[in-house]
Amino acid sequence: MLFDPLYAFVFAGLFSPGPNVILVTSSGARFGLRRTLPHIAGIVVGVGVTSGLTALGVGALLMSMPGLTFALRLAAAGWILWMAWVLFMSTRRPQVAAHARPMRFHEAVLFQWVTPKVWAIALAAASGYAAGLPPMQEAARLAAAFSGINLFVCFFWTLAGTALAWLLTTPARWRAFTTVMAALLAASAGMVFL
Repeated sequence: MLFDPLYAFVFAGLFSPGPNVILVTSSGARFGLRRTLPHIAGIVVGVGVTSGLTALGVGALLMSMPGLTFALRLAAAGWILWMAWVLFMSTRRPQVAAHARPMRFHEAVLFQWVTPKVWAIALAAASGYAAGLPPMQEAARLAAAFSGINLFVCFFWTLAGTALAWLLTTPARWRAFTTVMAALLAASAGMVFL
């Protein structure tokens, strides 16, 4: 087979707007590509680990425990709402803006483990696009696909945010941008319960 359909599925799932896309776009606009690199690396590693674990059956195990699944969804929604609030306030209060920074590597890794979109895409990929390999090879295949594709996705959206910064030349435009991005991020918190 020349093309594995897994790659198209993973690309479509990860490229579409969600918390990671919104966060790296905002970070690119606010801090630039270089300062966003640890955030990108954390997403790439976290998504790879999450998808690899899913291929080993951890995702299915988590989904079989409704209480734990609900707790993870609450944690994800809370974290997303907090990040949306910080982003919203970043251009409204000088003390918040003074302490603003891109997400750190370990924060981005951990965020992947409570992001239902990542788990859902990984579960669907593990069940729908398995290659029939031994479990460890299947986990490595899925982790490599998710990490490799997400590296491209994160760079694309970060660079899009960096390009947007050239248009955000006034405080009013920055406020409008951060308001829209914070609202989109907050809306994605509700999607964790779907």
